Amino acid sequence: MKTNAKSLSAFTLLEIMIVITIIGVLAAMAVPNILESVDNSRRRACVINLKNIEGAKVRWAAENRKLSTETPAEDDLFGKGKYIRDQLVCPSGGTYSLNPVEDKPTCSVTGHSY
Repeated sequence: MKTNAKSLSAFTLLEIMIVITIIGVLAAMAVPNILESVDNSRRRACVINLKNIEGAKVRWAAENRKLSTETPAEDDLFGKGKYIRDQLVCPSGGTYSLNPVEDKPTCSVTGHSY
């Protein structure tokens, strides 16, 4: 008896639907973890920025003989030939407050602190 070669090499609609369902379930499990990883990476990058600002503030105060209660201006810390070349930006869209030298700089996004 002869078999039809075309019918043996094709996928059925049921097989395709099962594969699509499995891919959907795997994607549904992976997406929340990916979003959490992105948030964690943004938070870590912001904390690194805050630590860099803190170091620049301390160096500015020491080199210019400023009191620990004084707050540097952004022009004192950021720019060509300054302590940090480029203005730092929070990856989550927050804004940085420099604060006095004795206080740590802060970010407006909740949870971005060290």
